[in-house]
Amino acid sequence: MDASHHLPTAADIDAAAVRLDGIALHTPLVCSPVLDALTGARVFLKAETLQRTGSFKFRGAYNKIAQIPQSARAGGVVAFSSGNHAQGVAAAARLLGMPAVIVMPSDAPRAKRERTAALGAEVVLYDRTSGDREAIARALVAKREAVLVPPYDDAQIIAGQGTTGREIVEDLARLGLTPDLVAVSASGGGLAAGIALALKARVPTTRVVTAEPAGFDDHARSFKSGKRESNVALSGTICDALMSQTPGVLTFAINRALVCEGIVATDEEVATAVGFAFRELKLVVEPGGAVALAALMAGRLDIRGKIVVAVLSGGNIDAEMFFRLVA
Repeated sequence: MDASHHLPTAADIDAAAVRLDGIALHTPLVCSPVLDALTGARVFLKAETLQRTGSFKFRGAYNKIAQIPQSARAGGVVAFSSGNHAQGVAAAARLLGMPAVIVMPSDAPRAKRERTAALGAEVVLYDRTSGDREAIARALVAKREAVLVPPYDDAQIIAGQGTTGREIVEDLARLGLTPDLVAVSASGGGLAAGIALALKARVPTTRVVTAEPAGFDDHARSFKSGKRESNVALSGTICDALMSQTPGVLTFAINRALVCEGIVATDEEVATAVGFAFRELKLVVEPGGAVALAALMAGRLDIRGKIVVAVLSGGNIDAEMFFRLVA
């Protein structure tokens, strides 16, 4: 079995941090007295909106692609994504001198499709409701003798995303603090799994929770049942980045052990959080990137008196939607 299919460890995250040093950005923890007053907690926001390509996805993509042997790079890479992983893969492939093909849903935000193409990737569109993106991607891999770069169910991808959690612990430690709770948006679960691995290795008492849009809460339901649950709907939320149907196999194996709890936010609550981030923090956050903040602002958890981190996982949003949400 390829090493990518084994569960990653905290040591893999440390190795990824070395690989990403000077390439991925060490994003800041942002705080707001207004948010602290609203929640009764001391809240820090991990601004992955400021990451290269506008989301955390660059971390995992670069960590994965950088480890492809030179002898296997001629065919390039293939990925499937609604947009953030697409851009991360396209940017990483360009930096490493490799061609990239990205399978994207035709209803993906225009900004994400255009930016993926602008980064040099070939974009192949499919119908989200009737097409099988993984089958399309695997056919392209076979045809081009390329390497598949999955969005989350891959040890090297998870390890790259885990560097986000490593930075959270390091930056809080400089302030003499340790996190009581970290809330992470979840689609396939790669970011949550990587962050949970990094946090539990350094601060075992930290509570990690996933945050999802209402109606797309497969992680929350899976934690309750103990098995991977699926969402009935394929679309229907403004959080376009968080519409995976079910948790990943590798990611759920990690999250079931280290996370175990999920919270949700409605689209209305997410819209409120997007507007809050813009007005109070001067940050542009896409809906899927704001769901953890939205759930905390909506009081889904009692965090009074706690040191809390919410990850703002992405900031790639069409201008038209952004104007509508912040108006």
